[in-house]
Amino acid sequence: MQQTTSPVIYDLIVRNGTVIDGSKRPRFDADVAVLDGRIAAVGDLGACRARDTIDAKGMIVSPGFIDSHTHDDLALLLQPDMTFKVTQGVTTVITGNCGISIAPLKADTPMPAPLNLLDGEQHLRFERFSDYIQALKNTPAAVNVAAMVGHSTLRVRAMETLGREANAHEIAIMRDMLSEALDAGAIGMSTGTYYPPAAAASTEEIIDVGRPLSSAGGLYATHMRNESDGTMDSLEETFRIGRELDIQVVISHHKLQHPQNFGKSAITLPRIRAAMQCQCVALDCYPYNASSTMLHIDEQRLAGRVMIASSASHPDCAGRDLDDIAAQWQVSKLEAARRLQPASAIYFSMDEGDVRNILAFEDTMIGSDGIPTGEKPHPRLWGTFPRVLGHYCREVGLFPLETAIWKMTGLTARNFGLQDRGQLKPGFHADIVLFDADTVSDQATYHDSTRPAQGIHTVIVNGMPTWREGKHLGARNGKVVARGAREQPAQH
Repeated sequence: MQQTTSPVIYDLIVRNGTVIDGSKRPRFDADVAVLDGRIAAVGDLGACRARDTIDAKGMIVSPGFIDSHTHDDLALLLQPDMTFKVTQGVTTVITGNCGISIAPLKADTPMPAPLNLLDGEQHLRFERFSDYIQALKNTPAAVNVAAMVGHSTLRVRAMETLGREANAHEIAIMRDMLSEALDAGAIGMSTGTYYPPAAAASTEEIIDVGRPLSSAGGLYATHMRNESDGTMDSLEETFRIGRELDIQVVISHHKLQHPQNFGKSAITLPRIRAAMQCQCVALDCYPYNASSTMLHIDEQRLAGRVMIASSASHPDCAGRDLDDIAAQWQVSKLEAARRLQPASAIYFSMDEGDVRNILAFEDTMIGSDGIPTGEKPHPRLWGTFPRVLGHYCREVGLFPLETAIWKMTGLTARNFGLQDRGQLKPGFHADIVLFDADTVSDQATYHDSTRPAQGIHTVIVNGMPTWREGKHLGARNGKVVARGAREQPAQH
């Protein structure tokens, strides 16, 4: 007697949508089926059955967006709904950027700026990176996370004084902590030599600390030493570190600051392209001409318009320009910055033309670089991905929608080694976003910076609907994502 096999009943089918699959290939009409957290089929599934169905008629169905540059290290634990990300269609975040991570730190470890931007008032510390990874697994957030360890964090933990190069003993301690982090699941190490805790670190120190990255297949992401007059020298330092360690390099939030450097993306981008011919180099940027970080106490870095994003000592100053505060207090801009500490700020220091050139550069990924604290964060925390889709893709016409999505999904998954993510492909994890290409747009502004985007209809994380028609469904189905085998990018 012949046995018959029962037809598969999928967990979910997204029907009638237009698929842009994250590979940069042209869009096509198809259904997408999900089973056990993974994409099971893509095509005409009209005859198939599912426990849940979402009608995507008139909408784009794409992979969930991967935020290549975040400071969500603690937000994943303290704000696990991650509403500021899922409302944008983000399903995976990369943490531990700019040299700062929340582990490994002891309870009594000092937290100099900008490390204190992560800590807030919670003072939550993890002595080993494995403790942090375990906490993420024990209390999942609404999005996936791939975590890096910060070189500045290692310095603060290993060194009593930071205004010098590390000695051999301190380098050995940092190297051991990096090895522990990589064994625990960290995907790499980041540096922030732009900032005081690591400004004295030499190129040789970074290379020596980073030795474990080579054998572990980890990557190196950097907030470069200089993004102003010394950008070219900083690029060369970055490339050298990648060559010496034979690892993937990520240039974080590539930018050119201050008027004397406006237009120089015409020089930096060809140099980056040339480096890509002979080593693994990647870059990301955010779609704004203002940056945000700690409030500096340095006259040169306070040049131009500066808006206060948060101030623990004067919270009422959030959203105000530093010039206005200084005038009210009848003090210098530098003295006002001192009185506002600890604080974060928004710096209007970039040229819109450079922002567009860098965004349009074929291999540029998208990263928000948002700081998820305070009442007046930079609008990129809530608006980055819809802004690329709505303003720069649809309105400005920098690139086709297929390219925009690739920059947020397939390209990012490839560069960070996130296996089976970043494309709508059978066997891949079912991170999916449905959006209206005609209406998707950012709503957050510098003065009203926490407004959710519009046009994002549904967000699915590892097969579970998490955001749907303007409502967070409460799902926390995010996973800790490890780095897979390095995939060589296509040569240009």
